[in-house]
Amino acid sequence: MVPMLQSIVQLAISYPLVTRYSIATKNTSQKCPVDLESLTSLMLEDLPNYTNRVIRQSSTPQRSNRTRRSVILAGKPEFEPLPLSQNQYSPLFSESPEQVFFTTLERQYLDDRVLEVQNYHWLFLSQTKSGWRLVMLFSRLGSTSKARPPLPPRETSNSAIGQAVRLWLRDCRAGAIRPIEKSK
Repeated sequence: MVPMLQSIVQLAISYPLVTRYSIATKNTSQKCPVDLESLTSLMLEDLPNYTNRVIRQSSTPQRSNRTRRSVILAGKPEFEPLPLSQNQYSPLFSESPEQVFFTTLERQYLDDRVLEVQNYHWLFLSQTKSGWRLVMLFSRLGSTSKARPPLPPRETSNSAIGQAVRLWLRDCRAGAIRPIEKSK
């Protein structure tokens, strides 16, 4: 029975990521939002699901037995950018990329303990001819102890969150993300 369950899990992982706002048909396909706030609202709704899928794809049986983790929630974004031009030796971009700050709440299961950690993210996005792209992601990981402050920021573009953002943007450019339906 276990090999069959593993096959089902592998099959589910190999299909495109699906969320409650995904699965747009050709008739209902939507373009990715052009404005940053709409794009980010949609992305943060789906980000925990996308991130958890990336985490499960990258975990090994040895690692998953010791520690399990999942992202529970991605918080409300902030759009007030930090000035970048004076911090660069020579500008990397003709226009500065868009900046978004958001938090995630992560739950970690360590042996017999459950820990909740709030992490802080600084996301850089760029609008290209083909749609939005991730430029860079920095994260400041929260502490599991209230007595210790969060760790310093580090570049996390290839982390589970960074990969999830890339996958979501790919799906958005493909028209697979539908806008959130407002209650009437």
